[in-house]
Amino acid sequence: MLHDRVLVKMPRDEGDRRSSGGILIPATAQVSKRLTWAEVLAIGNHVRTIEVGDRVLFSPDEQHEVEISGDDYLLLRERDIHAVAAERVDSNTGLYL
Repeated sequence: MLHDRVLVKMPRDEGDRRSSGGILIPATAQVSKRLTWAEVLAIGNHVRTIEVGDRVLFSPDEQHEVEISGDDYLLLRERDIHAVAAERVDSNTGLYL
């Protein structure tokens, strides 16, 4: 990884899900303007606040998809990440905002 880039893998949420009101949402439905969590797999040498293994919150609109050895990953810039969830961060929330 180069510079301020972060390589992440999103968890696969296969199948339908339910809203808090009990409405069934099909797996094919697109949810716009919703931030997404992903796990960090690699970081560039200029990334300061994120470590491999952290979970990061980002906007799906700011992602670039890449395929490596048949698996899909996302490539982000550190500045596009909104929050970091890690054990080393403040014990009250677990989030670095």
